[in-house]
Amino acid sequence: MTDSVKEHYTVDGLTQRLKNALGPETQPLNPQQLAALDQFHTRGLAATADLARLVGMEANMSVLDIGSGVGGPARFLAATYGCRVTGVDLSESFVEAARYLTSRTGQSDQVTFRAANALALPFEDATFDAVLLQHVAMNISDRPALYREVRRVLKLRRRFATFDVVSSGGEPQFPVPWARTPESSFLLTANATRETVERAGFHTLIAQDDTGAAKEWFATMRASGPPPPPNLGTIMGPDFPQLAANLARSIMEGRVSIFTAVFEAA
Repeated sequence: MTDSVKEHYTVDGLTQRLKNALGPETQPLNPQQLAALDQFHTRGLAATADLARLVGMEANMSVLDIGSGVGGPARFLAATYGCRVTGVDLSESFVEAARYLTSRTGQSDQVTFRAANALALPFEDATFDAVLLQHVAMNISDRPALYREVRRVLKLRRRFATFDVVSSGGEPQFPVPWARTPESSFLLTANATRETVERAGFHTLIAQDDTGAAKEWFATMRASGPPPPPNLGTIMGPDFPQLAANLARSIMEGRVSIFTAVFEAA
């Protein structure tokens, strides 16, 4: 199943595609300029900003972003709070692209990326002050193992924040951004997610349903149309608008919901 998920997020020639789309490398970029391209989750940059606020992000923190994609949240956190961020992703092409984009924003000393499996993180115990997981767990069938790994690398009484799609009444309308077929989609309900995290060694601090905000965001996107390129279609290909539309439909029909939670390591 890891191979199936990895294949979904493998994009041949991605870094060169980004180079072609972003113009001369002598032109400096900032994280906000890349938001339409590198925030690969519902509500985009606003969701990352909200999650950072709920965590209580600070400048002296060492932060792990699991499933970091092409690095948008990691760069935003570093630029906004001055924290040090490490991103890990299963896709080598995403990691290569993340490093390239980070070099373009001048943040390579503060933000780093590694190719790694979330179920076997390449870090010592109690390494990080905060761990973030945005629209990643839907691809992972062994949730207990995932949350145990998060707890292992997180310092005592530090925070783990998750922002994910959860089941609320049925299967989503496939294909969706994280899976083109049901075989690589593993949704839990919000309650089951919370219970599984708690069993891994956490206390719940915040648990909220952000489906309403997601519906408003999708409605706005539908009215305004997709942002001009480069956007997420540059990364995921020409069928990405259909994938996003299916997620929006699944949310509107009550098949899935958007769940935000912050936990403290016990």
